[in-house]
Amino acid sequence: MLFPTLAFHVFFIAVFAGNWALRRAGDWRLIVLLVASWIFYGWMDARFVLLLIVSSLFNWAIGRVILAVPRLARAWLIFGVIVNLVALAYCKYDEFLIGGANALFARLGLSVSLPTTEVLVSIGVSFFTFQAISYIADVYARRSAPARLLELSLLMSFFPHLAAGPIVRPGHILPQLRENPGLSRGVAATSLVLIGWGLVKKVVIANELALHLVDPVFNDPAAHGATDLVVAAYGYAIQIYCDFSAYSDMAIGLAGLLGFRFPRNFDQPYRAASFRNFWRRWHISLSSWLTDYLYIGVFGGNRHGVVWTCLAIFATMVLGGLWHGASVNFLIWGALHGGLLVAERLWGMARPAWLPPLPPWLARIGVFHGVTVAWVFFRCTRFDDATAFLRRIAQGQPGDVIASPWTVGMIALGLACQFGPADAIQRLGRGIARLPFGVVALIGTALLLVIEGLRGAGVAPFIYFQF
Repeated sequence: MLFPTLAFHVFFIAVFAGNWALRRAGDWRLIVLLVASWIFYGWMDARFVLLLIVSSLFNWAIGRVILAVPRLARAWLIFGVIVNLVALAYCKYDEFLIGGANALFARLGLSVSLPTTEVLVSIGVSFFTFQAISYIADVYARRSAPARLLELSLLMSFFPHLAAGPIVRPGHILPQLRENPGLSRGVAATSLVLIGWGLVKKVVIANELALHLVDPVFNDPAAHGATDLVVAAYGYAIQIYCDFSAYSDMAIGLAGLLGFRFPRNFDQPYRAASFRNFWRRWHISLSSWLTDYLYIGVFGGNRHGVVWTCLAIFATMVLGGLWHGASVNFLIWGALHGGLLVAERLWGMARPAWLPPLPPWLARIGVFHGVTVAWVFFRCTRFDDATAFLRRIAQGQPGDVIASPWTVGMIALGLACQFGPADAIQRLGRGIARLPFGVVALIGTALLLVIEGLRGAGVAPFIYFQF
């Protein structure tokens, strides 16, 4: 069930009504939200719901055992993390791992061929698995109070963020499940603005770029000249930002209308003047998760010297790339970002005092282009395709130009979004909150009609659904 569809609109209106009708009914409200979340997830494939329920039960039990047996708490934590990762690997990396093993056997001259199990990849499995790991890790570290089974099930299943994040920390959302919700006029207006802006980014910008530029060029780069390849690379950088941040904005807005506060997941990432700052602005919930639980929690952060710190940064980014999928290209994408972060850190330590840093405008241009080149590997399905794509750009291959003024305008609009006021949504929400209800309804209806007219035959699934 996609957010910008009629089916979801009907579904959410029913959930919204039930949520507020039961706002003082305690657990009954949570039960309604949980069942609604299972319906939302089962709409895509009912088999996915069973995996979600089993994962919730398992991690709730691990959290209880960690508290009940403090002497063995660390062992139970490790066991819980391993089981979660094995389940993730089985659901998502089965073909990749078995294919790699078979290739190794062939190189060794062994006549062994492991069969693939052709597992159906569960949508959002990476997101709810990371939610589960953060829960048991936070219970172990006493950063979060233990949850009841109902609370943990809803934390992992809550439909606004289930399929593509943001990854909400237990310590942030569990207290909200235990209190009666409230919805002020200002919060409602800001939530509606977030949903509306998310619809514009998804339907108007991301869909148009995908349909008329990015997909045709990336699907057959050999048929296009260097100009289209360059514009398509820029187009994909804007498409993936608008597509993913649109989902996050709508998730935050929908949760807000139900009385929940989600943290911001994007903060104008393409205005970053360093790669480190880019990752503080891009997919904030994932980058902070990797920082806290992997870079610091597993590798020890920067506590063991420069060499180990650089290795930890690089390994964290490579594993972050692998989190996105079973592909060599995702590993390369993560390695590129890891290498850029390490190089930036070492240069910051070694830069002579007499050499001034780059002007911010020039640093922003450099970071944006470094990120855009890495996106080529993220978008292409094979390493050879990505290198051929970049090679044709470097060689200046001629060809007919399909990039239209409309698609270039969409790219410019996506870039312009990076440099507006950071609190523009909040300002607009406060302004709308002061308008009469009839005016707000008229504006909202007009916006939906315009978006419906622009979206054409339909809306493509969000890019991050595959992760």
